[in-house]
Amino acid sequence: MTVRSGERGDDGGAAGRRVGRRSRLLKAAGLTLAGVLVLGVGTAGWAYWHLNGNIKSVDIDSALGEDRPPAAVSSPSPSSSASPLPSTALNILVLGSDSRSGAENKKLGGGDSGGARSDTAMVVHVDEGRTEATVVSIPRDTLVTRPSCPLPSGGSTSVAYNTMFNSAYSVGGPVCAVKTVESLTGIRMDHYIEIDFSGFAKLVDALGGVTVTTDEDIDDVDSHLKLKAGTHHLDGEKALALARTRHGIGDGSDLGRIGLQQKLVKALLDQMSTTDLLTSPTRLYRVADAVTGSLTTDTGLDSLSELMSLGQSLRSLTSADVRTVMMPVVRAPSNPNRVVADEPEASELWEKLA
Repeated sequence: MTVRSGERGDDGGAAGRRVGRRSRLLKAAGLTLAGVLVLGVGTAGWAYWHLNGNIKSVDIDSALGEDRPPAAVSSPSPSSSASPLPSTALNILVLGSDSRSGAENKKLGGGDSGGARSDTAMVVHVDEGRTEATVVSIPRDTLVTRPSCPLPSGGSTSVAYNTMFNSAYSVGGPVCAVKTVESLTGIRMDHYIEIDFSGFAKLVDALGGVTVTTDEDIDDVDSHLKLKAGTHHLDGEKALALARTRHGIGDGSDLGRIGLQQKLVKALLDQMSTTDLLTSPTRLYRVADAVTGSLTTDTGLDSLSELMSLGQSLRSLTSADVRTVMMPVVRAPSNPNRVVADEPEASELWEKLA
């Protein structure tokens, strides 16, 4: 049988229709894949932009100038590594602020709306090589000499003697907090990190909670926390209440609360090490959003890439590698409700971390 030009046999027509359908399906699949890729790239780009934009920063270096303890000297990096992670020793001032700004902070019991205080202060010293760290808590009730601090509006604060340590943040913000810590310790703070109440609670929730063991019953009317002695898995709100608890434990002072805060530091490190964030992009984003959304840093850490670089350089740290201590203090002779640095022990501690 002869097939004239322009005509098709039965098999040829079916084959042609199959080829046409396959072509259309492949085209549709290609367009769909392209759309998914564009959407994925766009979403990732938006997420990075959003997280990067979350971070607030303060230019502490410019504000304080050169009148500071010397910066640590960098050790030479191995030439075999193309792009080595930072490995020098680090000193980071970490503050937890009780800001009442925003509905979430007010709900969680922050300070008055007119300002904020450094409710928690820790100097985190990371040894050279980034394999061990020491966290030193500074009681907020410590009486110190607060140096003159520059103000954003111009001018400066007056030197204050025998004043509470946490007044530095209230009077001059992060810049004055850093300058006061450097004056107290003789150590340069390489970085500054501040997180508020809601950010801490969100971080704990994003990680799935933290497990903490308490040595005694807790019933604090101010933090609204009731816990029996023992091991508890806490959500963000209860973990924050534990960090704020001071009444009903020990002598009711800030010293007892510091012990609870140091337990929380260890618990957070343990939770982070057991949570594989890379296998859950959604949880990873929630953790990143919780951290960056309530974070204030110095300008050396005010981008997502800089924070990621810091995090990667500390990735080998576990709770077993972190030592938590409190600056040695004694009751202040002038006020039994305040403390002062216990010398020479306090100075010896800071010298070891310099």
